[in-house]
Amino acid sequence: MPPDILQLLFSGVTVGATYALAALGFTLIYNASNVINFAQGEFIMLGGMLAVFFVGIDLPLPLVLVLSILIPAVVGVAVAELAIAPARGADTVSLIIITIGVALILRGFMQIWRGKATAILAPFSGDVPILIGGAALLPQSLWVLGTSAVIVIALALFFSRSLLGKAILATSIDPLAAQLVGINTRFVVLVSFALSAAIGAIGGIVVSPITMTSYDVGIMLGLKGFVAVIVGGLGSAPGAVVGGLMVGIVEQLAAGSPYISSAYKDAVPFLLIFVILFFRPRGLFGAKVSERV
Repeated sequence: MPPDILQLLFSGVTVGATYALAALGFTLIYNASNVINFAQGEFIMLGGMLAVFFVGIDLPLPLVLVLSILIPAVVGVAVAELAIAPARGADTVSLIIITIGVALILRGFMQIWRGKATAILAPFSGDVPILIGGAALLPQSLWVLGTSAVIVIALALFFSRSLLGKAILATSIDPLAAQLVGINTRFVVLVSFALSAAIGAIGGIVVSPITMTSYDVGIMLGLKGFVAVIVGGLGSAPGAVVGGLMVGIVEQLAAGSPYISSAYKDAVPFLLIFVILFFRPRGLFGAKVSERV
């Protein structure tokens, strides 16, 4: 494989892993509450910006990581309790508008607090690239990929082995039946928002040394995470992962193509939606729906 193509694949898989984490956040909340949370990108932004702030005041790295994940998780619970719960029963469009409003509030708060300047975290393991087949792979990319893999495995075990994970799955399948067997669906929604925010924050922390961060990075990260969800199939965790990686790879290959201006790379993921949905209307891993007449 030519080194330049391999380099683009490395970049695509790295950024695609971040989109996959954003997509998993969308999937968690959608499965628990049927809410499409367009504030998911802001949780990624919060993780990165908080980590930069805590490193700047010389906190130990373990404490930096704990606080940068815990605070967004608490914010996620607050969003569920203060913004989503009062609108229970509202139509889908109203809930989407509420989450967009939450995103604007979080973005505005961070802009006022930290300003518009771009910030960056120091790489966790240095910045000497690893040469593979003539292409350079940053050590931080391995952190992104490794962290994403650990999260995917941890979520799989959580949903298959824990009572709380099974309660979330039961709620996603039939909320009323889950309530009838004693599952506290309101608590399930709170946990889902907390997990979603924590996963987003982790993504923001590990990718910030590569892409840098600022108050407005959540906009495109959230949108591309949503694209990954649609491509993979709304509500499917495996689809979220595959969709995220696919979006990242296609985006980077398009950006490196001599036939497409890199200025249009942000539009490529949205074109991918039309291509995938033309052949698979419910996404790559979306469940087939049959109707008896």
